[in-house]
Amino acid sequence: MSENTPASGMESNEKTMGMLCHLSAFVGFIIPFGNIIGPLVVWLLQKEKMKFVDEQGKESLNFQITMGIGYLICIPLVFIIIGIPLILLLAVANIVFIIIASIKANDGISYKYPFSIKLIK
Repeated sequence: MSENTPASGMESNEKTMGMLCHLSAFVGFIIPFGNIIGPLVVWLLQKEKMKFVDEQGKESLNFQITMGIGYLICIPLVFIIIGIPLILLLAVANIVFIIIASIKANDGISYKYPFSIKLIK
């Protein structure tokens, strides 16, 4: 599947689960590390059954791990004031990219996050 090309013959359930891989990252705004745990649970439960979910789950996990690293880097920078706007910028970017990825996945389109470190392959 290439980026921006809808998957033909993909079941609605597969698209929904792919979207859930991305949307489950919002749990991180409620529970610490939920942004990683949410996509990880969905991915682990569905990766063997659905290729699209396997692909999108890895993308979501890699991006959320990258965001976590970004937040960790910003924490000490809070003491020199620059960390506060950087954390806010990361949070807004995280929300925007999650929404974009969710919409694309719901349409059956593979989404690749920008600025994502590929730790899970």
